[in-house]
Amino acid sequence: QVQLVESGGGLVQPGGSLTLSCTASRDIFAIYDMGWYRQAPGKEREFIAEIRSTKITSYADSVKGRFTVSRDNAKNTMYLQMNNLKPEDTAIYTCNNGRGAWGQGTQVTVSS
Repeated sequence: QVQLVESGGGLVQPGGSLTLSCTASRDIFAIYDMGWYRQAPGKEREFIAEIRSTKITSYADSVKGRFTVSRDNAKNTMYLQMNNLKPEDTAIYTCNNGRGAWGQGTQVTVSS
């Protein structure tokens, strides 16, 4: 089993920035196709960004150009740099490893 832990969420003003981290407990992190998802109250979980083991990335249209996903395999960590945040970005952000493991999530709130 692998455990995923997200961190870095918080309260920011519109237009602000946050960086989220997702750290895996195991040393085989480099083989995972990692992804970020979010879920707002009353809404379905939404794909946000992916960084595959090959480092190929993809983004949801809603965040393209504002969010950047990266990974540091030596630290077993994936990052999500979020810029120009909007109130619509408010959600619980979770990560997964493409193999059924999910973190507990970290809350991002964008509000004045």
